[in-house]
Amino acid sequence: MTEKTNLPHEILLHIAQTLNLLPRGINAVIELLDDGGTVPFIARYRKEATGNLDEVPIRAIEEKLAYFRDLLDRRATILASIAEQGKLTEDLKARIESTLDKSELEDLYLPYKPKRRTKATIAREKGLEPLAHYLWAQQPGLEPLSALAPRFVNAELGVVNVEEALEGARHIVAEWISEDANLRKALRQLMFDEGVVVSRKAMDAVDEQDKFKMYYEFSERVKTIPSHRMLAIRRGESENILYFLIEVEPERVLAIIRKHVQRTPGDWTRDLELSIDDAWKRLLNSSIQGEVRLELKRRSDTEAIGVFRDNLYNLLLSPPAGPISVLGIDPGLRTGCKIAVVDETGKLLAHDVLYLHTSKRGDAEATPKLDTLLRQHNVRAIAIGNGTASRETDAFVRGFLRDKGIQNIFSVTVSEAGASVYSASNIARQEFPDLDLTVRGAISIARRLQDPLSELVKVDPKSIGVGQYQHDVDQRQLAESLEKVVESCVNRVGVDLNTSSWTLLRHVAGISERTALNIVAYRNDKGGFRSRSQVLEVPGIGPKTFEQAAGFLRIRSGDNPLDSTAVHPESYAVVEQIAALLKTPIHDLIRQPEALEKVDRTMLSAGAFTLNDILAELRKPGRDPRDKFVAPSFHEDVRAISDVKAGMVLEGVVTNVTKFGAFVDIGVHQDGLVHISELSNRFIKDPSEAVKTGQIVKVMVLNIDEKAKRIALSIKALAATAPRPSQPQAKPQPKLEDQLVALSDKWRVRT
Repeated sequence: MTEKTNLPHEILLHIAQTLNLLPRGINAVIELLDDGGTVPFIARYRKEATGNLDEVPIRAIEEKLAYFRDLLDRRATILASIAEQGKLTEDLKARIESTLDKSELEDLYLPYKPKRRTKATIAREKGLEPLAHYLWAQQPGLEPLSALAPRFVNAELGVVNVEEALEGARHIVAEWISEDANLRKALRQLMFDEGVVVSRKAMDAVDEQDKFKMYYEFSERVKTIPSHRMLAIRRGESENILYFLIEVEPERVLAIIRKHVQRTPGDWTRDLELSIDDAWKRLLNSSIQGEVRLELKRRSDTEAIGVFRDNLYNLLLSPPAGPISVLGIDPGLRTGCKIAVVDETGKLLAHDVLYLHTSKRGDAEATPKLDTLLRQHNVRAIAIGNGTASRETDAFVRGFLRDKGIQNIFSVTVSEAGASVYSASNIARQEFPDLDLTVRGAISIARRLQDPLSELVKVDPKSIGVGQYQHDVDQRQLAESLEKVVESCVNRVGVDLNTSSWTLLRHVAGISERTALNIVAYRNDKGGFRSRSQVLEVPGIGPKTFEQAAGFLRIRSGDNPLDSTAVHPESYAVVEQIAALLKTPIHDLIRQPEALEKVDRTMLSAGAFTLNDILAELRKPGRDPRDKFVAPSFHEDVRAISDVKAGMVLEGVVTNVTKFGAFVDIGVHQDGLVHISELSNRFIKDPSEAVKTGQIVKVMVLNIDEKAKRIALSIKALAATAPRPSQPQAKPQPKLEDQLVALSDKWRVRT
């Protein structure tokens, strides 16, 4: 393992303050990461060391660690470069060593960075730097500028008159101004605080579908512009339809520069003013604007990737239908509907084609074929891809089940996003080398119903389509972030060591793709694993890999009942202690968890966090953290966008959550949008506060634009009509006539 750079104390304190964490926990996480620990393992099995930190802060520490180690490496390079030039003063060294921001570090290095040939370097070659120092010094009592400047006129060096000498000196001063680290920081902050993103339609641009119409004359503050609008503007710019600038009040900028430069008035004032103006217009504006544009992109990318990450997380943890036999259908019109039957483990049993939509006799010909497959393979569910002809296919299947009186088979539409990518992938070719792409797609659809996680890990996350502007963001950052999501989900659920594919095993903490392939090869050669410790016989798995992976690997009906739980082998001795204290075999302890309430915790050799996890796992051994599966029910009479009417109340599935709202599949091949303002009766800053990907929701149709294929939906409209149980119902106020009658009755009693 390569030696890692230790972080200075001030950086550790900075991380602690930024993340609001205790330094002790941060130090523990860093040590564990440097020792080869994975985030899922540290979060689950090293809670005593970290102070019970979960994956989110541990990932944040990991990111900060990478950032500051890069900064330290860059700092060392910069210090060495300046020292080599003989210009490293103690003051400069202290400033460089104290900065914790990469942009500020580069600002400090800028005056010493090797440069291309500039107007300032040309002026220096003409011997004009002393004149520039005169302008910069601003010291009264020195020789007047009118007497000094003519001395720098030199035809041989290309300075033919006084004005050219002053112009060259101004270029040097302008460069000094532009390289002032404190000034650059102030201007950068000004542009962030007061700058405005302004976009315009490019001259002669053709926007055929008016995709960017709202950005033809658009402006919004840098400080508040949301990621989806910034990414839309950037896409418009990349397609040569838009251009955008970051504008800031010129007088505010010049005032800040003057404050940094001018001190006393004198005969140098005019030239300094010209230098200031030149520094901003020629050097600083484009440079600072470029930095802010880059930071806006980073910010937008981070937010967009965060949206994608959250959506993917929820999608991967969608409730599984479980180990049941499924018939998958990949709907099609001209080429027919490809069907595939898989058993409880996902193994292909049969495949065929139903030509439902190509002739009038399609249904009649398909019915006996479907009936035979369902009975022959004891199918328990039918999964229909939600692509072209899905509603027509769904209507046929539901009609078939109704006419045949089949009640023990349910039919459900599942997302086929990314199925075509999987079908053409190397993974699919390895699994089914002799099958057509469309049949592979039907198999994937069937397996997605059984276990979305196991099947979706075979697809490049970017192809699943649950993000916003995913092709516009930093692709490396996106890939790394999504890979972490997959890793988190797989390890949260756990993996069956004897049935899982290598594509799933490779995401277990500590296991690489090669090791996953070795596990499958060992399994095929030796048979199923009987214990977790047997994994150590697999080539490529040593003690460290075993430590990281073992707790996330499950063995059903193995030699040790604890191998089917999330209890780590390193804690088996604690469970044995518990069993001994209760005088109960471990098998019975798992079958009768109520006995755990009697255990004396003070007698056990485990920390509080670890012990809590062990007891929770023994109460529900091998529990699946995912919700219970519920199939959505689409409206029978709504199959196309033309069937959708304003005011309808429909059931649908959330397919994508963005910063501006949520898209919902209501079964018409065109997702409807629930704008953020229509998601909830309470104020929410982010749609993810109200819904998540894969959630089944009821929506009301607000309006439909069939031509533009847009459907506006509302969840809030339905919530508004429902009674609020948390608030007592107001008592109805009696009418005026009733009040008068009551008063009259009281008067009669008194008299």
